[in-house]
Amino acid sequence: MTKFRPCIDLHSGQVKQIVGGTLSDSSSELKTNHISTLPASHFGSLYKKHELHGAHVIMLGPSNEVAAQEALGAWPGNLQLGGGITAGNAREWIERGAEKVIVTSYLFPRAQFSLDHLEAVLAALSKDAGKLVIDLSCRRTGGKWMVAMNKWQTLTNMEVNQESIRLLEPYCSEFLIHAADNEGLQSGIDEELIIKLGDWCTKPVTYAGGARYLEDLDLVKKLSRGKVDLTIGSALDVFGGSSVKFEECVKWNQQQDTR
Repeated sequence: MTKFRPCIDLHSGQVKQIVGGTLSDSSSELKTNHISTLPASHFGSLYKKHELHGAHVIMLGPSNEVAAQEALGAWPGNLQLGGGITAGNAREWIERGAEKVIVTSYLFPRAQFSLDHLEAVLAALSKDAGKLVIDLSCRRTGGKWMVAMNKWQTLTNMEVNQESIRLLEPYCSEFLIHAADNEGLQSGIDEELIIKLGDWCTKPVTYAGGARYLEDLDLVKKLSRGKVDLTIGSALDVFGGSSVKFEECVKWNQQQDTR
């Protein structure tokens, strides 16, 4: 059943909400919707208080490890962590308190999908697919959704479709998919992608990008037949937004549990 899943996006050690398509190595190109004055641990504690399982912490670039550790420390064993995850550090982050690790760019050396790299990450996790989330964040191009890496600036050779989902599902416990062209814009969700994800995925999948109203939770539930979860970021009041209240999302989840 569709649920609201919160996030903690980290950039330069701070909790931020960023327009996804502007992420790059150049700070002059970055467009930021919100910079929180509160530490990452505050949000970890907030999600713990309301039992919002499945939240993801994403390290967007360098200098975020300390903040990430603070977030994980606020709710050990219950937050997912992504950003710079490799076969070399996946186990370490689990030991440091992540429930699961989220991997993207490491799977695409030179922007080409590598099954060897995926198997290496899984091996580092003692072949426990329950500890791995595959991030297939993507950009729409030529009528297709292509996986994007390197802060969503580089398109890979993998299309998000039924074939790729079926290939990857045995290796992970769930998927995280940011629609990078929609991320941070509050311009509406990619309804077509959500319908397709509901059709293609047999494992849990969280969609992020463009959500702007509480009613988007109902819309995602309808479009995906309850199979896709939704992350709301920039529109949320705890991240400086004005159109969605965090408490309303918590209540929405609770209502799903009673149905």
